[in-house]
Amino acid sequence: MARRRRLLVPEAQVAMKQFKAKVMAEKGYHADPSDPDNVKFEVANELNVPLKKGYNGTLTSKQAGEVGGKIGGSMVKEMIRMAQQNLNK
Repeated sequence: MARRRRLLVPEAQVAMKQFKAKVMAEKGYHADPSDPDNVKFEVANELNVPLKKGYNGTLTSKQAGEVGGKIGGSMVKEMIRMAQQNLNK
């Protein structure tokens, strides 16, 4: 069953997309700020995960987690770094 993750504040969607593009660009990926979700294909290619547009039901949980973990993990690390920096001020 597909899960739809929604932001608690829908108005933050644009800012989150920009944040994702910024973080992934800093990691060396080509992330289009208008559609940063496409970076997952670049990450999948690097990890040798056969991710394609459309249906990906043949991927294992491990493969999907590797791609999502690399992207989401990078974003979380950056948010923690930003929070620590703000606490130091």
